[in-house]
Amino acid sequence: MITGEFKNSLDEKGRISIPSRIRGEVPGNTLILTRGIDRCLWLFPPEEWRKISESLMESTSVFQSRARMIQRRIIAPAQEVEIDKSGRINISQTLREYAGLQKDCILLGIKNYIEVWGETEYRQYWEEKEEEFQEAAEELGKILTI
Repeated sequence: MITGEFKNSLDEKGRISIPSRIRGEVPGNTLILTRGIDRCLWLFPPEEWRKISESLMESTSVFQSRARMIQRRIIAPAQEVEIDKSGRINISQTLREYAGLQKDCILLGIKNYIEVWGETEYRQYWEEKEEEFQEAAEELGKILTI
């Protein structure tokens, strides 16, 4: 299971180091990188990406405008990236621009995938969503007991 929150820097060539704790949970040295939702990027192990992309393609039709929109936003920009010997991946300019990645980035391990955020965008997201999170946690508390 991939978990954890990590702060890493993007270098001048658009590379970012994948924390060793996350790398240890990823089979092989290849990941699939694509646009996520909420102005972040998603990284998937190839097998997870295969399941998601096949499911998306099988459950949608090119004749539906919303389906094409999802396919264009998530499937089309997907790129295979290799983890180099130093534990880094290269993020293309277009994906860096989409997510607003500058120097400081946040990587989040979320069970079977990783989110990559620009630190500023990530902090702004939580400033905007904190109240909504509190409401969601309250609702969740009604069905979960710990």
